[in-house]
This record gives sequence, structure tokens and C-alpha cells, in this order.
Amino acid sequence: MTPSGFTTSSQTILPASFRDPDGYLYRSDGVLFRALNVSYRGNYENLINSGLYNALTEKRLLIPHTEVDINKDVHSWLTIQPEPVTFISYPYEWCFSQLKDAALLTLDIQFIALNHGMCLKDASAYNVQFHQGRPIFIDTLSFESYVDGMPWVAYRQFCQHFLAPLTLMAKRDIRLGQLLRNHIDGLPLDLASNLLPKRSWTSVGILMHLHMHARTQQSFADSHASLSKTALKFSKVSRVGLIGLLDGLRKTIAKLEWKPGNTEWSDYYNDTNYSDNAFQSKRRQIEVFLDNAGPKNEVWDLGANIGLFSRVASERGLFTVAFDIDPSAVEINYRQVRKDGETTILPLLLDLTNPSPGLGWNSAERDSLFDRGPVDCIMALALIHHISISNNVPFEKVASFFAQLCRKSLIIEFVPKSDSQVQRLLRSRVDIFDNYTRDQFEKAFALHFLLERAEPIEGSDRVLYLMRRKP
Repeated sequence: MTPSGFTTSSQTILPASFRDPDGYLYRSDGVLFRALNVSYRGNYENLINSGLYNALTEKRLLIPHTEVDINKDVHSWLTIQPEPVTFISYPYEWCFSQLKDAALLTLDIQFIALNHGMCLKDASAYNVQFHQGRPIFIDTLSFESYVDGMPWVAYRQFCQHFLAPLTLMAKRDIRLGQLLRNHIDGLPLDLASNLLPKRSWTSVGILMHLHMHARTQQSFADSHASLSKTALKFSKVSRVGLIGLLDGLRKTIAKLEWKPGNTEWSDYYNDTNYSDNAFQSKRRQIEVFLDNAGPKNEVWDLGANIGLFSRVASERGLFTVAFDIDPSAVEINYRQVRKDGETTILPLLLDLTNPSPGLGWNSAERDSLFDRGPVDCIMALALIHHISISNNVPFEKVASFFAQLCRKSLIIEFVPKSDSQVQRLLRSRVDIFDNYTRDQFEKAFALHFLLERAEPIEGSDRVLYLMRRKP
């Protein structure tokens, strides 16, 4: 899953890794490395010698790395090889609790860094990934030596990347987290302030760190004096004051809560036509199909809901990304991952009819869904009717879409019109789907896949298929 980038000698530099003057990420023969430039030498040595690196990696708060002796370019001083993260995800694909956990992780790291004479020079949400079931900080170059009296230079960035979207999601509408897709440098604080309800002004933390922070930013912007000169005048912050700022931020974030409701799909398994026997029959068939498919690395479960069938794959030790469009379903799934300490499943938000595109500079800083594939095996269970009936996508286009994401095997469930869930979809619209038949489904998918097995799901009219992608 190597993103497109540019190449110098044998190195393919990641297209997202160009903004930091202290180093960059690159791949060589498929292995990820980070080159550290001479400009970062003092901070890196402080990171190691102060004990901060050991303190963070022992607690699994920072991705560990090894120093490697390989050829460097004229700028780099040291090359390190970080522990690989299986799947790179982005904040606009996270549920509420994932973003909240990433925020608290960032603050905890800043507290620990101060105790070792260092601090975070940036607090981007993109510096966090979900690895082995928990958030972890991945940017080794984000640390700099702390100077007494120095303010936290990453304060605004933290508020834009974490506090603003979390507050909007908790206080206004969970769907506003998707604003991060348009604002990849973090939500403008004035926008968040304007969107929040008036009652949010009664929270001291939100008032200080968001509403008043937004007004201060605006006053700087309106001033004829440069921001840097104005900031210098008020920049001195004692260590005690800085700790108080961080403590206030942490308490504000910790108090933000969002309770997933019984949405149409989060409560799906309590409102379906599956009997217990049918449910167990489907699970057994998926187990058999996975054994037959034999995926070696990742499985993507598209339309995973709360992840009941995703865990058929993840419990086999297969790293499984469980995508779903419903924020409540993804939230419930992630909370189970966290509660049970699961390490091989990653719940994420995804609208298959509008999947994550390439974003940022040259549309390449953040990979599209397709850039992060293909994977050995795709599962698409109880999904086809939502795509083809709810969204009017013909079978041929669905098959082509899955073929782009799937390297080897597809496990897919066909849900006929006689099914109660399809009838539910058709109650509110005219049935214009004459081609929505099992025969037409098989013909369309046969253009891209070999149909290996088709097994009826006990107690229903549904059929489960195992297909192999054509070479």
C-alpha cells in the first residue's frame, strides 16, 4: 500500500512528508523510513538522552523505532525505521471516541514531555494513528526542547484539530466531524464558535479555549500590527501557567460526551429478519469462506455495522478494517474494541458512495481509500441493497468498485427483493429496479470475479457468495 510520491535515488518520498524542515518519510523496497535532517539533531538527542523516548514508548504512547545504518542524502543526519502501522486512517474517518482518545493522548504526551524538559511543537491530529487497538503518536520529529517562559506553540493547532470538532460533535451534531474533511488543517475556531449553541458559553473551558480563543485570533487578524509582534508582547508563559492551560484543556476534553443513539443501522441486529439459527448459519459460512479464501494480511469489511461479522476475521488474527457509514455503529464498535482490548480490528467511518478522496496539496497529502488498497479480501455483507436500491448504483458499477479494492477474494451477500429489509427500503420510493435480481447480480459480478461458491443463508432468502477476482 505505497502512496504515490516522488523518487530520489532508491527512495520514494511520501507526498505528505514535505512540510517539516527537520526530516521526511520515505519508502525503500516497501519499507518505511524516516530521515532526520541535521537541523533536528539537538532535539533528537534530547528526546533520547532525557529519557522521554523510553518513557513514551514503554507506555505505548509513541511509536518505537530503530536507528538504521543506510545511505543518507546530503541533508539527512540519521535514519530511523519506525514500527509499521498496518492501516493509515484520518480524523474525518474516526468516530467521536477515537478523536477524543487521540486528543487526550496528545495532551498526556505534552505533560510527560514537560517533565523531561521537552514539549510538542505541533499537535496535529494526523500525528496520531490507531495501532493494535489504541491511539499512538507517530511523529518522532514533533518534540523540541522546552525553554522556560515559552508558550505552547501548538495550542491553536490542538484547539483546531481536536477541541473544535469534538465540541461541535458533542454539543451540536455528530455529523459536523466531517468538516475535518474540508478543513484538513483543523476547523477554524471562529467557524466552530459561530456554529455552537449559546449554552456552550456556560462552559468555562469551552468559553476560554474556543470562544475567547476565536475572538483573540480575530483581533490579531484585524490588527495592523503583525501577529508575531503582538504575540511576542504577551508570549511569556510560566511553567505553572502552561501546566494550568494544559490541565484546563484536558478537563474540557474529558467532559465532552456523545451517546450513540438507536439509529437506523446501529440497532440493525435487533431489527432484522435473521433468526438465531440464520445468524449462526451465516457466521459459519463466513468462517468457511474465509478459510477457503485464505487472506494473508488485511480484510476490509464494508458496511460492517457494529462489527459482529468483522470479528469472524479479526478473531483469526487477520487485521480487519470495519467500515460503516453510521457514526453510532462505528462508535459502538470502537467502544467494544477499547473495552475488550482487541488489537486486530479498526472501526472507521466511510460512505461508500462518497469514499475518502485524496486531499491536501496536489490531492496527495491524504491518501484516498483506493490508495490504501487493494487488500486480499473484501467482505460486503447485507450491503448490496443499500448501494443499488438506496443509491441507484447499478450492479456493474458496484462490481467494478469492489474489483478495484479487492486483490483476491470477495465475500458478498445478495439480499433479494423478497427480503424484509429491501421491502423496507422500497416503502418510501417507486420500485424502478427491474434488474435487481439474483441472475443480473451474478452476471454483473462475473465480469470481474469468478463465482466459486454460493450458499443460501438458513432461514432466509439471502445468498452468500465467495468470489475470486479475475487476473
